[in-house]
Amino acid sequence: VWDALTAVRICVTPSSFMTDLDSDCILSRLRSRYDLSKSRDEFLHFRNPYETLIATILSAQTTDRCVNMVTRELFEQYPDAMALSLADIEDVERIIHPTGFFHAKAKNIIAASQMVMTEFGGVVPDQMDDLIRLPGVGRKTANIVLDHAFSKTVGIAVDTHVRRVSMRLGLTDESDPNRIEMDLVRFFPKEYWAEINGLFILHGRRVCTARKPACDGCDLADMCRYALSDKN
Repeated sequence: VWDALTAVRICVTPSSFMTDLDSDCILSRLRSRYDLSKSRDEFLHFRNPYETLIATILSAQTTDRCVNMVTRELFEQYPDAMALSLADIEDVERIIHPTGFFHAKAKNIIAASQMVMTEFGGVVPDQMDDLIRLPGVGRKTANIVLDHAFSKTVGIAVDTHVRRVSMRLGLTDESDPNRIEMDLVRFFPKEYWAEINGLFILHGRRVCTARKPACDGCDLADMCRYALSDKN
């Protein structure tokens, strides 16, 4: 489906503004402003594929800081997929309650752990098609697991910050994360994909915020559709 959709959309420019953007320039400016190697505390904490999977599922509709707070106890009580697959759902709900949507999240992480045990021999899969079969896992989560747990870059994880920055820059006119990802992977060379998520997240948190973007202090303002428009 992904290849077919890409093939269909490859001839469609998401925005005429996009043709004037320079992927090398965007990446260079963001790299100069944000050092991902020194920003690890601002992202999810995990030590192995299992923790990467569970933490990323829990990160939906909440902050990485909140997830990191609850996973300390969660991973101490349930250190691997086998332990979590046998967990009492009410105990898991208690632990992850601060992340919001805790009923659905508890159900998903237990069910995902059960599937890892029954269908993948207790090992978190390292293929996109297998990962997105797990409860609570879409392309965003799968991309993060593949990139951080297995050093496999097959796409670009699109969360709320990546979505906002991409739309404001003029890299996409889509609102669906999967379609935004298609536009981003067409625009950025593959060797850049692994960095885009982290750089766009930091830019979205610190500068290109949802309510009041700091366009005057933005390194990308001179090439940004939003900053150059009447909306700003």
